[in-house]
Amino acid sequence: MYDAPVEVKVWSPASSPYACFTRPEMKVERVSYPVITPSAARGMLEMIFWKPQFSWQIQEIVVLNPIKYFSILRNEVNSRASARSAHGWEKSGGGFVASEDRAQRNTLALRDVAYIIRATVARKSGVVDDDAKWRDQFRRRVARGQCFAIPYFGCREFSAAFGPVEGDEESTAGSMEIGRMLYDLAFERDGSGAATPRFFNAALDNGVMRVPPWEEVMDAS
Repeated sequence: MYDAPVEVKVWSPASSPYACFTRPEMKVERVSYPVITPSAARGMLEMIFWKPQFSWQIQEIVVLNPIKYFSILRNEVNSRASARSAHGWEKSGGGFVASEDRAQRNTLALRDVAYIIRATVARKSGVVDDDAKWRDQFRRRVARGQCFAIPYFGCREFSAAFGPVEGDEESTAGSMEIGRMLYDLAFERDGSGAATPRFFNAALDNGVMRVPPWEEVMDAS
């Protein structure tokens, strides 16, 4: 069940001006979508306020600044962290040497981003609480600058600032067809952790990207 939306403004501070919402089809180099994805926007809202009784349904993303790309050459490790390997090192010795597993990769990131995220509370099945209290709690936390964890734009090193929408913001991003964009992951209900990525056709209309309901995306898959 959806109700009145909440909104928050997020932007890249001068100390961390980058953002990267990596396209999943890019296997080696990181290439960002031109706009924040719904899943990344949802994650930012959850860092500000999260409760197990509901999830955030992103409705609209307003792109305030012109879309600007920036190329970065970064050192990254090739291997993923493995709990099994760590337990093995604990028992028999050894460890991970980052300098021996390092590779330089190019990242085509965004720079100087700013968005307004509008979302509704989607109560989970069986929950009868009034979701107005959650919306009010979210707004108070935004006004106070409170969060469970520092929000970030795609990569943890690209931290984000957030605050209330002042009402005089205007988009300068224009209109464009973005094409197939990652919406979110649909996890299996068996608890296995397996998930299937879901996509939707995204577009900017005078700086606004409208996000379809999750159910609509699932029905179209």
